[in-house]
Amino acid sequence: MNMSSESLLVILFVGVVAGWLAGQIIRGTGFGIIGDLIVGILGAFIGSWLLPQLGLHLGTGVVSAIVNATIGAMLLLLIVRLVRGGGGGWGSRWGGGWGSRWGSRW
Repeated sequence: MNMSSESLLVILFVGVVAGWLAGQIIRGTGFGIIGDLIVGILGAFIGSWLLPQLGLHLGTGVVSAIVNATIGAMLLLLIVRLVRGGGGGWGSRWGGGWGSRWGSRW
């Protein structure tokens, strides 16, 4: 397999964007550039395997690759959260803590 430098840059870009989006949605903040990249690339593998198994085809292109990888990364983060017990260093509430933003704790 011969990979050009443009393809590598696209893969890295998709990974960083997807990891950051998944971090924003699930945790409320990102994981840093390296963490976003790792989560995004792992999410791309999960999404590219799982979505066709479910009969979902998002199309081709960079935007569909980002959506696919973001869905996979969100699933990865949810599974990690379930395995770790919902707490730990990943935040204890969905969305980064709505209670602390609005001055009351649920």
